[in-house]
Amino acid sequence: MSRQIIEAQIGRPIRAESEPVASCPLGLPVVVAVPPVLDDGTPFPTRFWLTCPLAVIRVGRIESVGGVRRMEAWLDAEPERRQRMDEAHIRYARQRDEVTPAPQGRRPAGGVAGSRAGVKCLHAHYADHAAGNDNLVGAAVAPFVEPLDCTLPCVEGDARNPRWVEPR
Repeated sequence: MSRQIIEAQIGRPIRAESEPVASCPLGLPVVVAVPPVLDDGTPFPTRFWLTCPLAVIRVGRIESVGGVRRMEAWLDAEPERRQRMDEAHIRYARQRDEVTPAPQGRRPAGGVAGSRAGVKCLHAHYADHAAGNDNLVGAAVAPFVEPLDCTLPCVEGDARNPRWVEPR
């Protein structure tokens, strides 16, 4: 998958080579794996980045109506849920740290979206889930995001497709 496709999806240059880890039915990236240290040496805690414009829009809607706060309350309602989320943060950090050793003092910190606990960004939790990981929050968000059922690709060639619209 070309760098240009990922850049067209997110609307800006990427800051490090990123590899697709989940794709949509049209063969375009949904989630990319980002290295823990960007090309300029900046530590980057978010290992899995959501690139699919449709998923970004749908998760954004959930966040805009208090989705992060609701997910926090949902986790707090059951100690087992909170424990699973804490374990997901630990797994996420471990996965990220195993990818590429970063120089001491230049390592990203935290779990999902750089958070040590709780929910910081539903986009990051959904991306972690869509990448095939056990993320309770991402799994809870998925039914409101999927299916990713575009009839036209969001990118044509190396540019955003001007005819792409969100399916209804």
